[in-house]
Amino acid sequence: MGSSTPLLAVEELSVVFDGRGSDEVRAVDGVSFTLEEGRVTGLVGESGCGKSVTSLALMGLLPSRGVRVGGSAVLRTGDTEVDLLGLAPGQMRDLRGSQLAMIFQDPLSSLNPVVPIGRQVTEILTRHRGLRGSAAEKEAADLLYRVGIPDPGRRLKEYPHQLSGGMRQRALIAMAVACRPRVMIADEPTTALDVTIQAQILELLKDLVTEEGTALLMITHDLGVVAGLCDDINVLYAGRAVETAPRAPLFADPTHPYTVGLLGSIPRLDAPRGEPLTPIRGSVNDNIAWADGCAFAPRCDRYLLDCLQGPPELVVSGADGTHAHRCVNPVRHADAAARAVLESPSVVGDEEESA
Repeated sequence: MGSSTPLLAVEELSVVFDGRGSDEVRAVDGVSFTLEEGRVTGLVGESGCGKSVTSLALMGLLPSRGVRVGGSAVLRTGDTEVDLLGLAPGQMRDLRGSQLAMIFQDPLSSLNPVVPIGRQVTEILTRHRGLRGSAAEKEAADLLYRVGIPDPGRRLKEYPHQLSGGMRQRALIAMAVACRPRVMIADEPTTALDVTIQAQILELLKDLVTEEGTALLMITHDLGVVAGLCDDINVLYAGRAVETAPRAPLFADPTHPYTVGLLGSIPRLDAPRGEPLTPIRGSVNDNIAWADGCAFAPRCDRYLLDCLQGPPELVVSGADGTHAHRCVNPVRHADAAARAVLESPSVVGDEEESA
């Protein structure tokens, strides 16, 4: 949401899985956002909201059959612009690793279990940077050292199962940044890691963005991660963005009931012992088609009959035009539900420290 020309501009991205003997599934339904140099953009939402499918569509990793992808995703490389969604498989392979990189959610399943870490890192260096032999091994060791893996020379000879979860995730990050890509996607990179390692991984990603000027797309359901890392935030529900804003306005004045619900589900440090959380009722499967109204209506405590009068438009609510929501009955700053969220030190404290 800055003023510079975006490195990646995604417009009306849609992904539809054709049903075999059943209805088609619209996993992503008109998502738009931009990624800018040196900034982190977050895609936030529960599992099943379309976050990971969005990233796979951008990386060209969706199945070739039974899937229809629409919209555009224009990547700027130097003075040229290419639409990622219109490239042939061979062209995408040339871009993946060199201009685009992705850190997957589960490093143990993402790394080849029967190939040493060093060979997996040097393969990228050989494919995209032409390095071979000792030069590739030296660069691979430097990459592992840069991402905080001790004794990188020894680790190059080890297999993924010989590394801890944090080291495996760092190895994936080393592979992602090996060719200094312009755009990097991190899909839940701290899942299954303990809190200390999570903080180290997030700090590492923040430093890489700052030092290299990379545009990072952070996919997560953890608003604590969002508060400490993301500059711009897109809250997704049922494949559509229901609220978009820079970090500070989103946490200071959330307007969509779904965003308020996500914030209200965060444990508060000042809450009395034994006090239950305030979850969003129902599940992500309890929705209606956007063509019929707001998909969140069946779970929303602010439901009105107007919510079923067709799909709600994305309405700008911020004075500077950077805060928008998709809701006919938005939460206002003075509402009690929003105030309870704003007073939580687990949210506001993190946000202020990282602002």
